[in-house]
Amino acid sequence: MVRFCHTIICVTILLSICGVAPAAERFPPPEFESSYERPTPVTPAPSHGVYEYIDAAVLLGSLTLSSYLVLRRRSRRAIFALMVFSLLYFGFWRKGCICPVGAIQNIILAIFDSSYVVPIVIVVFFLLPLVFALFFGRVFCAAVCPLGAIQDLVLLRPVSVPSWLENGLRLFAYVYLGLAVLFTATGSAFLVCRYDPFVAFFHLSGNANILVLGGCFLVVGLFVGRPYCRFFCPYGVLLRQLSRLSRWRVTITPDECVRCKLCENSCPFGAIREPLAELPMRDFGRSKKTIGLLMLVLPVLVIGGGWAGFSLRMVTSRMHATVRLAERVYLEETGKVVGTTNESQAFWGTGKEVKQLYADASGIRARFGRDGWLFGGFAGLVVGLKLIGVSLWRRRTDYEADRASCLACGRCFEYCPKEHARLQKLKGQAG
Repeated sequence: MVRFCHTIICVTILLSICGVAPAAERFPPPEFESSYERPTPVTPAPSHGVYEYIDAAVLLGSLTLSSYLVLRRRSRRAIFALMVFSLLYFGFWRKGCICPVGAIQNIILAIFDSSYVVPIVIVVFFLLPLVFALFFGRVFCAAVCPLGAIQDLVLLRPVSVPSWLENGLRLFAYVYLGLAVLFTATGSAFLVCRYDPFVAFFHLSGNANILVLGGCFLVVGLFVGRPYCRFFCPYGVLLRQLSRLSRWRVTITPDECVRCKLCENSCPFGAIREPLAELPMRDFGRSKKTIGLLMLVLPVLVIGGGWAGFSLRMVTSRMHATVRLAERVYLEETGKVVGTTNESQAFWGTGKEVKQLYADASGIRARFGRDGWLFGGFAGLVVGLKLIGVSLWRRRTDYEADRASCLACGRCFEYCPKEHARLQKLKGQAG
Protein backbone atom coordinates (compact mmCIF):
# COMPACT_ATOMS: atom_id res chain seq x y z
CA MET A 1 0.00 0.00 0.00
CA VAL A 2 2.87 2.36 0.82
CA ARG A 3 4.49 1.66 -2.56
CA PHE A 4 1.19 2.34 -4.32
CA CYS A 5 0.75 5.67 -2.48
CA HIS A 6 4.30 6.69 -3.39
CA THR A 7 3.60 5.87 -7.03
CA ILE A 8 0.41 7.95 -7.07
CA ILE A 9 2.25 10.89 -5.50
CA CYS A 10 5.05 10.67 -8.09
CA VAL A 11 2.56 10.52 -10.95
CA THR A 12 0.69 13.55 -9.59
CA ILE A 13 3.89 15.56 -9.29
CA LEU A 14 4.97 14.60 -12.82
CA LEU A 15 1.65 15.62 -14.31
CA SER A 16 1.71 18.96 -12.50
CA ILE A 17 5.27 19.67 -13.66
CA CYS A 18 4.77 18.68 -17.27
CA GLY A 19 1.37 20.12 -17.87
CA VAL A 20 -1.17 17.77 -19.36
CA ALA A 21 -3.88 18.35 -21.87
CA PRO A 22 -6.14 16.20 -24.00
CA ALA A 23 -5.03 15.57 -27.54
CA ALA A 24 -5.63 18.63 -29.67
CA GLU A 25 -4.92 19.89 -33.17
CA ARG A 26 -1.15 20.33 -33.11
CA PHE A 27 -0.89 22.44 -36.25
CA PRO A 28 -3.89 24.75 -36.74
CA PRO A 29 -4.70 25.85 -40.29
CA PRO A 30 -3.04 29.10 -41.45
CA GLU A 31 -4.91 32.40 -41.41
CA PHE A 32 -5.36 33.60 -44.98
CA GLU A 33 -5.53 37.35 -45.57
CA SER A 34 -7.12 36.94 -49.00
CA SER A 35 -10.69 35.94 -49.78
CA TYR A 36 -9.75 32.28 -49.75
CA GLU A 37 -12.43 30.05 -48.25
CA ARG A 38 -11.70 26.62 -46.85
CA PRO A 39 -13.71 23.92 -48.66
CA THR A 40 -16.33 21.96 -46.77
CA PRO A 41 -15.37 18.28 -46.38
CA VAL A 42 -17.64 15.89 -48.23
CA THR A 43 -17.12 13.19 -45.60
CA PRO A 44 -17.49 13.50 -41.84
CA ALA A 45 -14.31 14.47 -40.00
CA PRO A 46 -12.72 11.67 -37.98
CA SER A 47 -13.23 11.80 -34.25
CA HIS A 48 -10.01 13.12 -32.73
CA GLY A 49 -8.38 11.06 -30.04
CA VAL A 50 -10.57 7.95 -30.37
CA TYR A 51 -7.73 5.73 -31.57
CA GLU A 52 -5.42 7.15 -28.91
CA TYR A 53 -7.74 6.12 -26.09
CA ILE A 54 -8.29 2.73 -27.69
CA ASP A 55 -4.50 2.32 -27.85
CA ALA A 56 -4.20 3.27 -24.19
CA ALA A 57 -6.86 0.70 -23.29
CA VAL A 58 -5.11 -1.99 -25.36
CA LEU A 59 -1.80 -1.12 -23.69
CA LEU A 60 -3.35 -1.40 -20.23
CA GLY A 61 -5.03 -4.69 -21.10
CA SER A 62 -1.84 -6.11 -22.63
CA LEU A 63 0.23 -5.16 -19.58
CA THR A 64 -2.34 -6.74 -17.27
CA LEU A 65 -2.48 -9.92 -19.32
CA SER A 66 1.31 -10.06 -19.57
CA SER A 67 1.61 -9.79 -15.78
CA TYR A 68 -0.85 -12.64 -15.34
CA LEU A 69 0.83 -14.88 -17.92
CA VAL A 70 4.30 -14.28 -16.49
CA LEU A 71 3.62 -14.44 -12.76
CA ARG A 72 0.54 -16.66 -12.44
CA ARG A 73 0.03 -18.73 -15.59
CA ARG A 74 3.80 -19.15 -16.11
CA SER A 75 3.30 -20.09 -19.76
CA ARG A 76 5.92 -19.37 -22.42
CA ARG A 77 3.46 -20.25 -25.20
CA ALA A 78 0.88 -17.78 -23.96
CA ILE A 79 3.56 -15.09 -23.52
CA PHE A 80 4.74 -15.75 -27.07
CA ALA A 81 1.18 -15.45 -28.43
CA LEU A 82 0.71 -12.09 -26.70
CA MET A 83 4.07 -10.97 -28.03
CA VAL A 84 2.98 -11.73 -31.59
CA PHE A 85 -0.26 -9.79 -31.04
CA SER A 86 1.66 -6.79 -29.69
CA LEU A 87 4.01 -6.85 -32.68
CA LEU A 88 1.09 -6.90 -35.11
CA TYR A 89 -0.98 -4.27 -33.28
CA PHE A 90 1.52 -1.80 -31.81
CA GLY A 91 4.12 -2.46 -34.48
CA PHE A 92 2.67 -2.98 -37.93
CA TRP A 93 -0.93 -1.82 -37.39
CA ARG A 94 -0.12 1.34 -35.38
CA LYS A 95 3.21 1.79 -37.20
CA GLY A 96 5.28 1.72 -34.02
CA CYS A 97 3.93 5.12 -33.00
CA ILE A 98 2.23 3.89 -29.82
CA CYS A 99 5.57 3.80 -28.14
CA PRO A 100 6.46 4.49 -24.49
CA VAL A 101 10.10 4.49 -25.61
CA GLY A 102 9.63 7.58 -27.77
CA ALA A 103 7.32 9.17 -25.21
CA ILE A 104 10.41 9.88 -23.10
CA GLN A 105 11.12 12.84 -25.35
CA ASN A 106 7.62 14.32 -25.00
CA ILE A 107 7.94 14.22 -21.21
CA ILE A 108 11.42 15.81 -21.32
CA LEU A 109 10.23 18.53 -23.68
CA ALA A 110 7.28 19.34 -21.42
CA ILE A 111 9.62 19.65 -18.43
CA PHE A 112 12.09 21.99 -20.15
CA ASP A 113 9.68 23.92 -22.42
CA SER A 114 6.78 25.55 -20.56
CA SER A 115 5.01 26.31 -23.86
CA TYR A 116 4.67 22.63 -24.71
CA VAL A 117 1.65 20.84 -23.25
CA VAL A 118 1.99 17.09 -23.42
CA PRO A 119 -1.24 15.21 -24.29
CA ILE A 120 -2.55 13.08 -21.45
CA VAL A 121 -2.52 9.97 -23.65
CA ILE A 122 1.25 10.35 -24.12
CA VAL A 123 1.67 10.59 -20.34
CA VAL A 124 -0.37 7.38 -19.97
CA PHE A 125 1.81 5.59 -22.55
CA PHE A 126 4.93 6.72 -20.71
CA LEU A 127 3.80 5.90 -17.17
CA LEU A 128 1.84 2.65 -17.50
CA PRO A 129 4.81 0.34 -18.23
CA LEU A 130 6.81 2.03 -15.46
CA VAL A 131 4.05 1.52 -12.91
CA PHE A 132 3.71 -2.13 -13.91
CA ALA A 133 7.50 -2.54 -13.67
CA LEU A 134 7.38 -1.14 -10.15
CA PHE A 135 4.91 -3.83 -9.10
CA PHE A 136 5.44 -6.79 -11.47
CA GLY A 137 8.86 -6.39 -13.09
CA ARG A 138 9.57 -5.99 -16.78
CA VAL A 139 6.29 -7.42 -18.08
CA PHE A 140 6.22 -4.68 -20.74
CA CYS A 141 9.43 -6.08 -22.21
CA ALA A 142 8.09 -9.62 -21.90
CA ALA A 143 5.27 -9.45 -24.43
CA VAL A 144 4.01 -5.89 -25.03
CA CYS A 145 6.90 -3.91 -26.54
CA PRO A 146 6.95 -4.31 -30.35
CA LEU A 147 10.66 -3.44 -30.46
CA GLY A 148 11.46 -6.38 -28.22
CA ALA A 149 8.99 -8.67 -29.97
CA ILE A 150 10.51 -8.27 -33.43
CA GLN A 151 13.95 -9.14 -32.01
CA ASP A 152 12.63 -12.08 -30.03
CA LEU A 153 11.07 -13.62 -33.14
CA VAL A 154 14.36 -13.75 -35.04
CA LEU A 155 16.40 -15.27 -32.20
CA LEU A 156 17.53 -18.66 -33.55
CA ARG A 157 20.87 -19.72 -32.05
CA PRO A 158 21.56 -17.58 -28.97
CA VAL A 159 25.12 -17.32 -27.74
CA SER A 160 26.20 -16.32 -24.25
CA VAL A 161 27.68 -12.84 -23.85
CA PRO A 162 30.41 -12.68 -21.18
CA SER A 163 29.28 -10.76 -18.10
CA TRP A 164 32.14 -8.24 -18.35
CA LEU A 165 31.22 -7.48 -21.96
CA GLU A 166 27.51 -7.26 -21.19
CA ASN A 167 28.12 -4.82 -18.33
CA GLY A 168 30.24 -2.68 -20.61
CA LEU A 169 27.78 -2.69 -23.53
CA ARG A 170 24.91 -1.83 -21.21
CA LEU A 171 26.50 1.57 -20.55
CA PHE A 172 25.52 2.61 -24.09
CA ALA A 173 21.85 2.71 -23.04
CA TYR A 174 22.62 5.21 -20.26
CA VAL A 175 24.68 7.38 -22.60
CA TYR A 176 21.91 7.20 -25.20
CA LEU A 177 19.34 8.27 -22.59
CA GLY A 178 21.57 11.16 -21.52
CA LEU A 179 22.00 12.33 -25.12
CA ALA A 180 18.25 12.04 -25.72
CA VAL A 181 17.60 14.27 -22.70
CA LEU A 182 20.31 16.75 -23.79
CA PHE A 183 19.10 17.13 -27.39
CA THR A 184 15.41 17.23 -26.46
CA ALA A 185 15.92 19.76 -23.65
CA THR A 186 17.83 22.07 -26.00
CA GLY A 187 15.23 21.74 -28.76
CA SER A 188 17.75 20.13 -31.12
CA ALA A 189 16.33 16.71 -32.03
CA PHE A 190 14.14 13.83 -30.96
CA LEU A 191 17.05 11.42 -31.01
CA VAL A 192 15.16 8.27 -29.97
CA CYS A 193 12.52 8.57 -32.69
CA ARG A 194 15.00 9.66 -35.34
CA TYR A 195 17.16 6.59 -34.85
CA ASP A 196 14.50 4.04 -33.94
CA PRO A 197 15.98 1.00 -35.72
CA PHE A 198 12.67 -0.74 -36.40
CA VAL A 199 10.27 2.08 -37.28
CA ALA A 200 11.08 1.71 -40.98
CA PHE A 201 10.08 -1.97 -40.82
CA PHE A 202 6.81 -1.07 -39.11
CA HIS A 203 6.05 1.55 -41.77
CA LEU A 204 7.23 -0.82 -44.52
CA SER A 205 9.15 2.15 -45.91
CA GLY A 206 11.52 4.82 -44.74
CA ASN A 207 15.08 6.07 -44.69
CA ALA A 208 17.53 3.61 -46.21
CA ASN A 209 20.07 4.18 -43.44
CA ILE A 210 17.49 3.33 -40.76
CA LEU A 211 16.50 0.20 -42.68
CA VAL A 212 20.13 -0.87 -42.73
CA LEU A 213 20.47 -0.08 -39.02
CA GLY A 214 17.39 -2.15 -38.18
CA GLY A 215 18.60 -4.97 -40.42
CA CYS A 216 21.94 -5.01 -38.59
CA PHE A 217 20.18 -5.29 -35.22
CA LEU A 218 18.07 -8.18 -36.53
CA VAL A 219 21.09 -9.99 -37.94
CA VAL A 220 22.90 -9.65 -34.61
CA GLY A 221 19.63 -10.65 -32.93
CA LEU A 222 19.84 -14.04 -34.63
CA PHE A 223 22.60 -14.92 -32.16
CA VAL A 224 22.46 -12.30 -29.37
CA GLY A 225 19.14 -12.06 -27.54
CA ARG A 226 17.47 -8.67 -28.05
CA PRO A 227 20.61 -6.56 -28.56
CA TYR A 228 18.73 -3.24 -28.79
CA CYS A 229 16.70 -3.89 -25.65
CA ARG A 230 19.70 -4.94 -23.58
CA PHE A 231 22.35 -2.49 -24.75
CA PHE A 232 20.69 0.58 -26.28
CA CYS A 233 17.05 1.08 -25.24
CA PRO A 234 16.78 4.31 -23.17
CA TYR A 235 13.38 3.33 -21.79
CA GLY A 236 14.90 0.05 -20.68
CA VAL A 237 17.14 2.04 -18.32
CA LEU A 238 14.07 3.28 -16.45
CA LEU A 239 12.46 -0.16 -16.45
CA ARG A 240 15.63 -1.74 -15.07
CA GLN A 241 15.81 0.58 -12.09
CA LEU A 242 12.12 0.34 -11.20
CA SER A 243 12.16 -3.45 -11.57
CA ARG A 244 14.73 -3.63 -8.79
CA LEU A 245 11.97 -2.41 -6.46
CA SER A 246 9.19 -4.60 -7.86
CA ARG A 247 6.79 -6.11 -5.35
CA TRP A 248 6.46 -9.34 -7.36
CA ARG A 249 9.06 -10.81 -9.70
CA VAL A 250 9.78 -13.77 -11.96
CA THR A 251 10.63 -16.94 -10.05
CA ILE A 252 12.23 -19.67 -12.09
CA THR A 253 10.93 -22.59 -10.06
CA PRO A 254 7.50 -22.83 -8.40
CA ASP A 255 9.02 -24.11 -5.14
CA GLU A 256 12.50 -25.38 -4.22
CA CYS A 257 15.45 -25.13 -6.61
CA VAL A 258 17.25 -28.40 -7.40
CA ARG A 259 20.22 -26.53 -8.97
CA CYS A 260 20.06 -28.44 -12.23
CA LYS A 261 21.42 -25.37 -14.09
CA LEU A 262 18.98 -25.89 -16.97
CA CYS A 263 17.40 -22.47 -16.45
CA GLU A 264 20.78 -20.72 -16.74
CA ASN A 265 21.46 -22.46 -20.04
CA SER A 266 17.99 -21.62 -21.38
CA CYS A 267 18.16 -17.85 -20.79
CA PRO A 268 19.39 -15.99 -23.90
CA PHE A 269 19.71 -12.71 -21.99
CA GLY A 270 22.18 -13.71 -19.30
CA ALA A 271 19.66 -12.83 -16.60
CA ILE A 272 20.00 -15.96 -14.42
CA ARG A 273 22.30 -15.56 -11.41
CA GLU A 274 24.01 -18.66 -10.03
CA PRO A 275 24.11 -19.50 -6.31
CA LEU A 276 26.76 -17.76 -4.20
CA ALA A 277 26.52 -19.18 -0.74
CA GLU A 278 29.87 -17.97 0.56
CA LEU A 279 32.95 -16.03 -0.49
CA PRO A 280 36.49 -16.85 0.67
CA MET A 281 37.76 -14.37 3.27
CA ARG A 282 40.64 -13.38 1.02
CA ASP A 283 38.31 -12.48 -1.86
CA PHE A 284 35.89 -10.77 0.53
CA GLY A 285 38.68 -8.54 1.81
CA ARG A 286 39.70 -7.66 -1.74
CA SER A 287 36.11 -6.83 -2.60
CA LYS A 288 35.86 -4.41 0.34
CA LYS A 289 39.10 -2.68 -0.64
CA THR A 290 37.96 -2.41 -4.26
CA ILE A 291 34.63 -0.86 -3.28
CA GLY A 292 36.36 1.60 -0.95
CA LEU A 293 38.73 2.66 -3.73
CA LEU A 294 35.88 3.05 -6.21
CA MET A 295 33.98 5.24 -3.74
CA LEU A 296 36.98 7.58 -3.70
CA VAL A 297 37.24 7.52 -7.50
CA LEU A 298 33.51 8.18 -8.02
CA PRO A 299 33.69 12.01 -7.59
CA VAL A 300 36.63 12.10 -10.00
CA LEU A 301 34.59 10.24 -12.61
CA VAL A 302 31.65 12.61 -12.15
CA ILE A 303 33.79 15.74 -12.45
CA GLY A 304 35.82 14.31 -15.31
CA GLY A 305 32.67 13.31 -17.16
CA GLY A 306 31.17 16.75 -16.63
CA TRP A 307 34.27 18.43 -18.02
CA ALA A 308 34.22 16.11 -21.05
CA GLY A 309 30.56 16.95 -21.68
CA PHE A 310 31.35 20.66 -21.46
CA SER A 311 34.34 20.33 -23.77
CA LEU A 312 32.22 18.62 -26.42
CA ARG A 313 29.79 21.55 -26.66
CA MET A 314 31.15 22.61 -30.06
CA VAL A 315 30.35 19.13 -31.40
CA THR A 316 27.05 18.41 -29.65
CA SER A 317 25.64 21.87 -30.38
CA ARG A 318 25.78 21.14 -34.11
CA MET A 319 22.69 19.01 -33.63
CA HIS A 320 20.77 22.30 -33.29
CA ALA A 321 19.51 23.75 -36.57
CA THR A 322 20.39 27.35 -35.61
CA VAL A 323 24.01 26.45 -34.90
CA ARG A 324 24.34 24.59 -38.20
CA LEU A 325 22.78 27.51 -40.04
CA ALA A 326 25.12 30.01 -38.37
CA GLU A 327 28.16 27.95 -39.33
CA ARG A 328 26.99 27.71 -42.93
CA VAL A 329 26.20 31.43 -43.16
CA TYR A 330 29.64 32.23 -41.73
CA LEU A 331 31.33 30.09 -44.37
CA GLU A 332 29.32 31.77 -47.12
CA GLU A 333 29.93 35.25 -45.71
CA THR A 334 33.68 34.72 -45.52
CA GLY A 335 33.83 33.17 -48.97
CA LYS A 336 35.07 29.80 -47.77
CA VAL A 337 32.33 27.98 -49.68
CA VAL A 338 30.60 28.63 -52.97
CA GLY A 339 26.84 28.63 -53.34
CA THR A 340 24.08 28.32 -50.79
CA THR A 341 21.98 25.61 -49.19
CA ASN A 342 18.20 25.67 -48.94
CA GLU A 343 18.46 26.74 -45.29
CA SER A 344 20.98 29.53 -45.87
CA GLN A 345 19.11 30.79 -48.93
CA ALA A 346 15.93 30.97 -46.86
CA PHE A 347 17.81 32.91 -44.18
CA TRP A 348 19.24 35.44 -46.65
CA GLY A 349 15.74 35.91 -48.00
CA THR A 350 14.38 36.93 -44.60
CA GLY A 351 16.64 39.98 -44.39
CA LYS A 352 17.55 39.25 -40.77
CA GLU A 353 20.84 40.48 -39.38
CA VAL A 354 23.71 38.04 -39.41
CA LYS A 355 24.93 39.33 -36.05
CA GLN A 356 21.68 38.26 -34.43
CA LEU A 357 22.01 34.78 -35.92
CA TYR A 358 25.54 34.51 -34.55
CA ALA A 359 24.37 35.71 -31.14
CA ASP A 360 21.59 33.12 -31.08
CA ALA A 361 24.03 30.35 -32.02
CA SER A 362 26.47 31.53 -29.34
CA GLY A 363 23.71 31.39 -26.72
CA ILE A 364 22.74 27.88 -27.78
CA ARG A 365 26.38 26.75 -27.55
CA ALA A 366 26.60 28.21 -24.07
CA ARG A 367 23.53 26.23 -23.05
CA PHE A 368 25.07 23.07 -24.48
CA GLY A 369 28.10 23.80 -22.34
CA ARG A 370 26.01 24.06 -19.19
CA ASP A 371 23.86 21.05 -19.99
CA GLY A 372 26.97 19.18 -21.11
CA TRP A 373 28.24 19.37 -17.54
CA LEU A 374 25.09 17.59 -16.39
CA PHE A 375 25.21 15.00 -19.17
CA GLY A 376 28.89 14.24 -18.64
CA GLY A 377 28.47 14.12 -14.87
CA PHE A 378 25.58 11.69 -15.30
CA ALA A 379 27.69 9.48 -17.56
CA GLY A 380 30.57 9.50 -15.08
CA LEU A 381 28.22 8.68 -12.22
CA VAL A 382 26.77 5.73 -14.15
CA VAL A 383 30.24 4.34 -14.90
CA GLY A 384 31.26 4.68 -11.26
CA LEU A 385 28.11 3.06 -9.91
CA LYS A 386 28.40 0.25 -12.46
CA LEU A 387 31.95 -0.51 -11.30
CA ILE A 388 30.79 -0.52 -7.69
CA GLY A 389 27.81 -2.72 -8.57
CA VAL A 390 29.91 -5.43 -10.22
CA SER A 391 32.23 -5.42 -7.20
CA LEU A 392 29.46 -6.06 -4.68
CA TRP A 393 28.90 -9.60 -3.43
CA ARG A 394 25.33 -10.78 -2.89
CA ARG A 395 24.44 -14.02 -1.13
CA ARG A 396 22.25 -16.41 -3.16
CA THR A 397 21.37 -19.97 -2.27
CA ASP A 398 19.50 -20.84 -5.50
CA TYR A 399 19.47 -19.92 -9.17
CA GLU A 400 17.54 -16.65 -9.44
CA ALA A 401 16.34 -14.35 -12.20
CA ASP A 402 17.95 -10.95 -11.82
CA ARG A 403 15.22 -8.39 -11.18
CA ALA A 404 16.77 -5.75 -13.42
CA SER A 405 18.01 -7.89 -16.30
CA CYS A 406 15.17 -10.42 -16.55
CA LEU A 407 12.90 -9.63 -19.52
CA ALA A 408 10.25 -12.07 -18.24
CA CYS A 409 10.21 -14.03 -21.50
CA GLY A 410 9.25 -17.27 -19.69
CA ARG A 411 11.79 -19.51 -21.42
CA CYS A 412 13.23 -20.74 -18.13
CA PHE A 413 9.82 -22.05 -17.04
CA GLU A 414 9.89 -24.78 -19.68
CA TYR A 415 13.28 -26.08 -18.58
CA CYS A 416 12.67 -26.29 -14.83
CA PRO A 417 11.92 -29.91 -13.74
CA LYS A 418 9.98 -28.64 -10.74
CA GLU A 419 7.76 -26.67 -13.11
CA HIS A 420 7.07 -29.83 -15.12
CA ALA A 421 6.15 -31.61 -11.90
CA ARG A 422 3.74 -28.80 -11.02
CA LEU A 423 2.07 -28.99 -14.44
CA GLN A 424 1.72 -32.76 -14.21
CA LYS A 425 0.11 -32.37 -10.81
CA LEU A 426 -2.35 -29.82 -12.19
CA LYS A 427 -3.24 -32.17 -15.07
CA GLY A 428 -3.80 -34.99 -12.61
CA GLN A 429 -6.11 -32.84 -10.50
CA ALA A 430 -8.03 -31.73 -13.61
CA GLY A 431 -8.38 -35.33 -14.76
